[in-house]
Amino acid sequence: MASLERITHEEADEPVTKPFINYLLSEVIVWYIVLALLIVLVSLFPARLEAKADPLRTPPHVKPEWYFLFLYQVLKLVPRTVGVLAPVVVVVVLFFLPFIDRNPSIQPRRRPIAIGLGILVLVVSIVLTIWGQLS
Repeated sequence: MASLERITHEEADEPVTKPFINYLLSEVIVWYIVLALLIVLVSLFPARLEAKADPLRTPPHVKPEWYFLFLYQVLKLVPRTVGVLAPVVVVVVLFFLPFIDRNPSIQPRRRPIAIGLGILVLVVSIVLTIWGQLS
């Protein structure tokens, strides 16, 4: 008994841990096994989809979310080039609008053009959104 070492209380309570690289290696192995299983399942049971998509024709049942309906309706009404370039031009104008509009007044009575254009854009957007939802 004298040859046995005494174990202190701190040494007995230490948890047994694995080095991080061993833990990482086991995780990578499991992920590769799951990936291989997924590849085998996809190869054996491929998904059956609809007919191949035609990028020049939108199916009639497809509608975007409500916040894009006005743009979708504009695309239906104007030629393709105008429908693609017009939103880009609007975003660029909105970006530079603080530099273009130099009116220091913030009272609505002194800004009839800005208020009128804002109301016009809002009304047109709402009308096109409702029209796009109903069509």
